[in-house]
Amino acid sequence: MSMIWMQHDTPIGAMILAGDTAGLAGAWIVGQAHFDGIQPEWREDVHARLLRDAVVQLDEWFAGTRREFDLPLAPRGTPFQHAVWQEIARVGYGETRDYGSVAKALGKPSAARAVGAATGRNPLTIIVPCHRLVGRSGALTGYAGGLPRKQALLAFELQGTSISMAA
Repeated sequence: MSMIWMQHDTPIGAMILAGDTAGLAGAWIVGQAHFDGIQPEWREDVHARLLRDAVVQLDEWFAGTRREFDLPLAPRGTPFQHAVWQEIARVGYGETRDYGSVAKALGKPSAARAVGAATGRNPLTIIVPCHRLVGRSGALTGYAGGLPRKQALLAFELQGTSISMAA
């Protein structure tokens, strides 16, 4: 399947949105860890309905008028990563969970570090809200987009503060 992509500016910086006929495969912050960038075989398409729908929903989320996303998703990953991402998607707006609780929910209570690794590779930033995962003590831990972004996203959801990041 041919991947299409577009770039979209957001309050946390430029994001690359990519997908194919199966759904949205990625929503990455430009420069984030574990994103290899736009691939040569991808085709830019700023008019594709899937990508435009993602833009509208992200803009609504950043405006505070949307709390959940309604998009067909088709991220690439291992079965374990998919299970982690599906569990992360259950963490509600304004809530946080720790990596260990996600591991327990998956029936793998000793897999908190593996959950953390899978979370770091989440290709659907914001849409699969990995920013809502914290350390066991509630401390902010790694985020592929950087801890300042994670802190800003959590503050936005928990306190209704605006998001201001240098692109």
